[in-house]
Amino acid sequence: MSFKADVLVIMPHPDDAEFGAGGTIAKMTAEGKKVAYVVCTNGDKGTSDRNMIPSELIKIREEEQRQAAAVLGVGRVVFLGKPDQGLENTPELRKELVRQIRTFKPFTVITTDPYQRYMWWHRDHRQCGEAVMDAIFPYSRDHLAYPDLIAEGLEPHKVSELLLSNPQEPNYEVDISQTAILKLKSISCHKSQGGGRMDEVISALSGKSDISTYTEMYPDAEKYIRTESFHRVDMWW
Repeated sequence: MSFKADVLVIMPHPDDAEFGAGGTIAKMTAEGKKVAYVVCTNGDKGTSDRNMIPSELIKIREEEQRQAAAVLGVGRVVFLGKPDQGLENTPELRKELVRQIRTFKPFTVITTDPYQRYMWWHRDHRQCGEAVMDAIFPYSRDHLAYPDLIAEGLEPHKVSELLLSNPQEPNYEVDISQTAILKLKSISCHKSQGGGRMDEVISALSGKSDISTYTEMYPDAEKYIRTESFHRVDMWW
C-alpha cells in the first residue's frame, strides 16, 4: 500500500531525527501531517561498548529508531543500510534519495545542515545534507533525470520546503513547548546512544508547566524544550 507523506525526514543515522527535530516532527503529526523517515546509515559504529558487534548493534539501533518514530507519530521508516562513517554523496546515493522523494512526494523535506563551519561535525551529516539537497534539486524535479524511475511509475516531484536542522545560520524557529515531552521520550528510546538518561528528565517534567527543574539539571535546556531552529529554504524554482 502506498504512503504519501506531507513531510519526509532524511537523516544520516538512527537518532538524528529525534535530537535535531523531534519536537517539530511531533508537532507536525499532531496537526495531522503524515511523516515518513529515511535513515541513510545503519549506525553500526555508534558505540563505546568493546563487546558490541556491528551486526547486533544494527538490529538494536533499527529497533530503537522504530520505537522513537512511533512515539512521534511517524508513519513509515525506511532504512537504506549504508555503513556508519561511510556515507558518500555519490550518484548511487542520490538516486536512492530521488526514489524515496518521488515515492513519498513530500511538501517538506527535513535533513541536516551540511554547512557547519569551524566546529566538530560528523562527516556523514555533511554528506547526507548535500546528497539530499542535490536529490531535491534538480534530480527529483527533472523528468530526464533517472528515466528508469519514471518507467517504474515514479514521476518527478517538486519539493516545496526544505528545513535544515542544527543549522549554521538559523532563520526559522518552531515552538516545541507543547511537544517537548514527546521529543524527550523519543530520544529516550535510543538507549544504546545514551538516550535513557532522558528518563529522569521526563519524570521531572511530567505534569509540570514550570521547566525550572529541568533547566537546573541541564543548563542547555533551551535547545531541547523551548524551540527548534532550522534554516528554511523556500523551493520556488
